[in-house]
Amino acid sequence: MKERLKELQQEAIAKIEAATDLKALNDVRVAYLGKKGPITEVLRGMGKLSAEERPVMGALANDVREAIASSLEAKQKGLEQAEVEQRLASETIDVTLPGRPVKVGNHHPLTAVVEEIEDLFLGMGYSIAEGPEVEKDYYNFEALNLPKGHPARDMQDSFYITEEILLRTHTSPVQARTMEKNEGKGPIKIICPGKVYRRDNDDATHSHQFTQIEGLVIDENIRMSDLKGTLEVFAKKMFGEEREIRLRPSFFPFTEPSVEVDVSCHKCSGKGCNVCKKTGWIEILGAGMVHPNVLEMAGYDSKKYQGFAFGMGPERIAMLKYGVDDIRHFYTNDVRFLQQFKRA
Repeated sequence: MKERLKELQQEAIAKIEAATDLKALNDVRVAYLGKKGPITEVLRGMGKLSAEERPVMGALANDVREAIASSLEAKQKGLEQAEVEQRLASETIDVTLPGRPVKVGNHHPLTAVVEEIEDLFLGMGYSIAEGPEVEKDYYNFEALNLPKGHPARDMQDSFYITEEILLRTHTSPVQARTMEKNEGKGPIKIICPGKVYRRDNDDATHSHQFTQIEGLVIDENIRMSDLKGTLEVFAKKMFGEEREIRLRPSFFPFTEPSVEVDVSCHKCSGKGCNVCKKTGWIEILGAGMVHPNVLEMAGYDSKKYQGFAFGMGPERIAMLKYGVDDIRHFYTNDVRFLQQFKRA
C-alpha cells in the first residue's frame, strides 16, 4: 500500500506538469483527489491493516494528498499567469491613438427657451411659482372671473376628470393660488411656467399638451405703462434690441383692459413679408390689467391694489426665435431636428 501511494503521487505530479491548460489541470485534480480517485480506493483497504500500521498509512496518505494539492496550486498559478500574458500580447493597446470623442448632450429647444425666459424675469426681480397640473375647477376658472356657464369657457375645451377636477388649461391657476396664499397683501411678482392641456386637434400650430409661462405683478400704483415697459424689455432680449412691440385691444375674462401683444417681424423689420402675412407684426402673447373681480375674489382691495398679468407659449416663442414651422417637431423626438440646437 505504501508503494502504491508513492506511485500515485509520482503519476499525479507527472500529469500535473504535463497539463497545458486549466481544464486539463482540473481533470487531473478530479482524477486523483476526487471521491472516486485511486487514492481513495487505496485507503479503503486500510481496514485490513493492523492497528499499528493504520496511523502510519493514514499520515502517508495525507502527505501524498498535500503534495499533489501543492503541485496543483503551483501549476494553476503558472497557467493563469501565462494566460494573462498571452491575452495582453494579443490585445495590445496603442496608447498613442486619440481617444474616442465624448458626445455632449444639449438642452431641448423648448427647455432652452423656458430657461432663457426664466433667467430674464429672475433678473427683473420676479420669482418662479408652480402649481398642480391636475387642478380644481375653482382655481382654473371661477377664481379667474369665469363662473360656471360663462361662454368664455368654451374657448378652452378642457379635459375634465370629474365635474370639479380637470387638467389645467393654462397656468393662471398658479396666480390665483398665489394671490389667495398672500391673503390680500402685496407685492406679488411671479412667473408661472408649466405644462397645460386642451382638447385641440394636433396640427402645425396646435397641440393638446403644450407649455405656458404666465406672469403676475400685484402692488399699489401699478399701471398699463408698467406692463408695456416689461414686455418691451422681454421682446428686445428674446428677439433682438431692434424689435418693437404694439398692443392691440382684446378680451380676456381675467384682465380689464386686455391686449394682444405683437412684435415687429424679425424677417422684414415691419415692412411686410410672408412670415408676418404682410402686416409687419407677429403676435406673441396676451396680457392686461388684472380684473378687479379677480383681485376681490383673492382677498385684495381693488381700490388699493392693482396688477398686470401676461401669458405666452414658449413653443410659439421658440418657433419664432429658431424659425421652426411645425410645433409637432418639438414633441416627436427626431434626433435630426434636435441636433440642430447643439451648444455652441
